[in-house]
Amino acid sequence: MTGTPVPFTADDYAARMDRAARAAAEAGLAGVLVAPGPDLVWLTGYAPPAATERLTLLVLAAGRDPVLVVPTLEAPDAEKAAGASALTLRDWTDGKDPYAATAPLLDGRGRFGVGDSTWALHLLGLQKALPDTSYVPLTEALPMLRAVKDAAELERLAAAGAAADATYEEILKVPFAGRREADVAADLAGLLRRFGHEQVDFTVVGSGPNGANPHHEAGDRVIGRGDTVVLDFGGLKHGYGSDTSRTVHVGEPSAEEQRVHDVVRAAQQAAFEAVRPGAACQDVDRAARAYITDAGYGDRFIHRTGHGIGVTTHEPPYMIEGEEQPLVPGMCFSVEPGIYLPGRFGVRIEDIVTVTGDGGRRLNDTPREMAVVQ
Repeated sequence: MTGTPVPFTADDYAARMDRAARAAAEAGLAGVLVAPGPDLVWLTGYAPPAATERLTLLVLAAGRDPVLVVPTLEAPDAEKAAGASALTLRDWTDGKDPYAATAPLLDGRGRFGVGDSTWALHLLGLQKALPDTSYVPLTEALPMLRAVKDAAELERLAAAGAAADATYEEILKVPFAGRREADVAADLAGLLRRFGHEQVDFTVVGSGPNGANPHHEAGDRVIGRGDTVVLDFGGLKHGYGSDTSRTVHVGEPSAEEQRVHDVVRAAQQAAFEAVRPGAACQDVDRAARAYITDAGYGDRFIHRTGHGIGVTTHEPPYMIEGEEQPLVPGMCFSVEPGIYLPGRFGVRIEDIVTVTGDGGRRLNDTPREMAVVQ
C-alpha cells in the first residue's frame, strides 16, 4: 500500500460497536464500557485530546444504540470523530456528577466488560453510583474482540511492516562500531518516521551482554567489534503497528554466535510453519520451544513466542503455553523466539504473521540470516 489509506467510515465503526455489543451479550455481560484509549479509537475513531480526569465513556449493550458520554467542553471534538454519526452523544458539564449522568444508561445489576485503560477514579465512581453492578477487564472478558482484522486493517498492518523492513535495510548501512546503543536507536526512530510512522513505540538496541536482556533499553554502552547486536523496533503507521527484530554482528561472528543464530532462525521458521487456521496459539509457541530445547538452549528461551498486534503493538492473542485459543484467518501476531546467554549475548528474530485460509503470511520479509555490520 502506498500513500494514505482510505479512511474507515461510520459504517465500519458501527459494525465494530455492534460486534462488541453482541460479543458481550454472548459472554453473559450486560454491556461494554470503554474509556479513552486504543479500544475507543478502534470502536469510534475518537481520540480525546489528552488524558483527563473528566469522564469520557462509551456504553455498548446489545439491542441498544451506542452512547458516548463526554464532557461538554470536549463534545465538539467528539462530534467530528469518524464514527460519531453511528452513536449518540450525551454530554455533562463541570460541576455536575458524571456518574449520575451515566447511571441511567446501565443495567443497575449488570456485569460489564471494562476497557483496560479505564481510570480507577471512574470505575469506583460508577460502583458508588450503582453498587449492585460488577466489572471484568475487557481483555479477560472479550480477549479476541480486536484480534481478527478485516481487509482494510490487514492493508495497514502490511504497510507498517513494509516500513519497518525499509528501516532495517537502511540501518544496516550505518556504522555500529564506536557508537553508543542510543545513537543507533535514534537512527532507528528517525528511519521509522521517515518511512511513515507517526508514533515510535520502542527501539531496542542490545549490544554484547546487553542483548541477553530481551527488553534492554538502549543506553550509553559503546558498541564494539565482535559484538552481537539485537535490534527490535516498531510503532504505529496509519494507526496500526509494526514490530520486527533482527540480530546483527559487528564483524564476522564466532562459530558459537553463528550456531545460536542458526538455532533461533530455524525455530522461528518452525513456529511460522505451525501457523494455520484451527491450530491453537500454544502450538506456535511449542514449535519454536521444542526446536530450541532440542538444541540445548531451552532454559535460555525466557519469553513467549509472540503477541497480537493491531492498533497497539502488544495485544491478544498471545503465543504461549496454555493459550488454547484457535487461530482464525485475519489474526495478526509476532513470531519471535530468542536465546539469551547472560553476560555474553542474545539473539532474537521476529516477524509479524497473519493467519490465512490455509496457513500464514509474513508481513516482514527482510533476510533472517545474521547480517554483518561495520
